[in-house]
Amino acid sequence: MDPKQNPYRFIILLFDCLLTFGTYFCFDMPSVLQDQLTCPVCTTTVYNNASDICNATDCLGINDDNYNLFYAIFAWTNAVVVIGAGFLIDKFGNIVGAVLFSFLCLAGTSVFAVGAMLKGTPAMYPVMLLGRLLFGSGNGAISIVQFRIGAYWFKNKELAFAFGVMLTVSRMGSVLNFFFTDHFRNVYGLTWTLWGGAALCGVSFLSAIIVSSLDMYGVKQLGNVEQVKTASKEMRLKDIRKFSLSYWMLLLTILFSYSSIIPFIADSSKFINLRYNLTPERSAYISSAVYDVPMVISPFLGLFVDKFGCRGFLLILSTISIIPVFGLLAFTLIHPLITTVWLGFSYSLIAASSWSAIPFVVRQSNLGIAIGVTNSLQMIGIGFSNLVVGSILGKSQGLTADETLLRWKYVMVFLLASTVVAVITSLLLNIVDRKRGGIVNMGRQERLYIQEVLTYGDERSIPNDEKSPLLNDKHSTIN
Repeated sequence: MDPKQNPYRFIILLFDCLLTFGTYFCFDMPSVLQDQLTCPVCTTTVYNNASDICNATDCLGINDDNYNLFYAIFAWTNAVVVIGAGFLIDKFGNIVGAVLFSFLCLAGTSVFAVGAMLKGTPAMYPVMLLGRLLFGSGNGAISIVQFRIGAYWFKNKELAFAFGVMLTVSRMGSVLNFFFTDHFRNVYGLTWTLWGGAALCGVSFLSAIIVSSLDMYGVKQLGNVEQVKTASKEMRLKDIRKFSLSYWMLLLTILFSYSSIIPFIADSSKFINLRYNLTPERSAYISSAVYDVPMVISPFLGLFVDKFGCRGFLLILSTISIIPVFGLLAFTLIHPLITTVWLGFSYSLIAASSWSAIPFVVRQSNLGIAIGVTNSLQMIGIGFSNLVVGSILGKSQGLTADETLLRWKYVMVFLLASTVVAVITSLLLNIVDRKRGGIVNMGRQERLYIQEVLTYGDERSIPNDEKSPLLNDKHSTIN
């Protein structure tokens, strides 16, 4: 198949999407299995006159603090690894990064499953925590490879659409987790359920081998091998200091918005179960709506963003729209499905407009390290947010329902505050971007026009800042 033809890059997109399908499925498995991970003894509880009997063999007795540490350790490890991973991928190429980091994801989910098999021993929790650490080491880094491959094959074409499809397939993994994991556990038990998640990471590992091979072959056939090697040699770690102010405002917007959304998803199933007196299964379905919505609408939002731009404006809109969600959850009894669908739509807008903007504000040779820095600081924020949530909820065993719900109200106020900061940084992003030429909000036609001027016309009329990374590395600067 000819890499110059459209079908080739869309085949690459297919396997590029599968890179993160298994990892996204496994990331929120603890959320769906929270009751089994945290229930201390076998108890019988009643939800809407339906009996739900805790299976003693599936109760691990992990307290809420330690449960939230599963997410915090994932985020912190991710934060530490991804900067070095971005540098490594930029230097040595996609095939090294794809195979190495997808293997770490597979190893981490396998170790987590082994830890659950050690129930009743002192080693159980440390082994499970080690599994999440290994998983975090690979997860963020594999996303860098995914974005880097997508940016190379779809730049100045359907970039936001490609990122939207990546998000859709990734979130499909998250949604299928919320829909099927508890059913699978009811039939096969907790241990086999965790091994099923590890098997899906095995599928992602195979996809990593395929997509990196296709990418390497395509680059060679297009005659761009030397160009890619030259760009890798130009990449220097100290270039981080020269990243533009637009990039840092974009990063902060991603950090604070995700620090409010992801920790909520991690605990939302249990919150909905308690506050609205729903079964754990139904609570998981409602929680999954945060992922259902992006799965459906992300490609369409991507097409819109590709054509019309408006990334900065959409970030303002989406972050503002999150604020009422946490207010409604904290102070009203509005049906939770309304708020999770609402949050899912806001999340879709943030994802479609933010990540696809990064290739426009940094050079191609620095894209891996830029995404690595973004992932790193984002995960530090998420990890800190998870710790705060875990600290607020504390050890909830022995508390009355009203006392526990009061703690949840404090959690919602904290997440709302994080969202307000995201609104402020998105406003600052638009102010800075406007002063520097408005590249973040440009649509496809405007960018193509500027590229023609840079290539064939007079460059003096074109601002020499964030536009250059998007359009032509030959003319690019980082400031």
